[in-house]
Amino acid sequence: MAKRSHARRSNHHYDMDDAYSPGKGRSKSGRKQRRDDGNIVEMKSRSQQLETAYAPQRANQPLHARTSAQQQYIDAIKSHSLTFGIGPAGTGKSYCAGALAAEALESGRIERIILTRPAVEAGEQLGFLPGALDEKFSVYIDAFRDILNERLGAGTVDYCLRHGRIVAAPLAFMRGKTFNNRTFVVLDEAQNTSVAQMKMFLTRIGEDCKVVINGDVEQSDIRGPNGLSDAVHKLGDLASVYVHKFEREDIVRSGLVRDIIDRYELS
Repeated sequence: MAKRSHARRSNHHYDMDDAYSPGKGRSKSGRKQRRDDGNIVEMKSRSQQLETAYAPQRANQPLHARTSAQQQYIDAIKSHSLTFGIGPAGTGKSYCAGALAAEALESGRIERIILTRPAVEAGEQLGFLPGALDEKFSVYIDAFRDILNERLGAGTVDYCLRHGRIVAAPLAFMRGKTFNNRTFVVLDEAQNTSVAQMKMFLTRIGEDCKVVINGDVEQSDIRGPNGLSDAVHKLGDLASVYVHKFEREDIVRSGLVRDIIDRYELS
């Protein structure tokens, strides 16, 4: 009786393995690998749920300006090859540029978004951060990642980053590149560019390329003249260039930000 009971248990164990991996005659190691793979899949599923639990909800509506200044800025980007957005933090300069780039990519009007900025932040540089270069620079570009996630969805953004449809790179890596007519380029925090860096960037622009340059000339973290102020002074009167200046009253982030800027810059 004991032997028959043992045989039934053995058959039951084998049937379970067969249900888990079709086909008979598999080795014990093969069955063990199947069970391990099943566990990995289950863990990935839970991990993906955790990763997306706090992702920003995708915006289903087209971009709408929150202020008249934002509307002028949006119209300028749509109708000019090169647009400068100048003004204090919280006015929506980066958000509008990122959202318009996302809409253009999704609609097929462009094939690639390039996001760049100088790797300067309050006197610190990339070498102070841990990790490889792309990991270091991701800290500088996270704000745009959030904007694109909201406008396109996190899965689409991940796919585009892997396949080169969205490129994020330090400004120094722009040397030698040409931005063609299927590219939307955003240079953020441009007040931290040198005059030479800005000239290098501007000379990358190809025919019918869409370029947006944002920054706050009052918040430069570099010594000496900055490339943003210099470029606005030199190029502001060109027909295909538009310079949009945001004011403190255009801040939409919060009333507290307006008060903070007033105390720092007016007192």
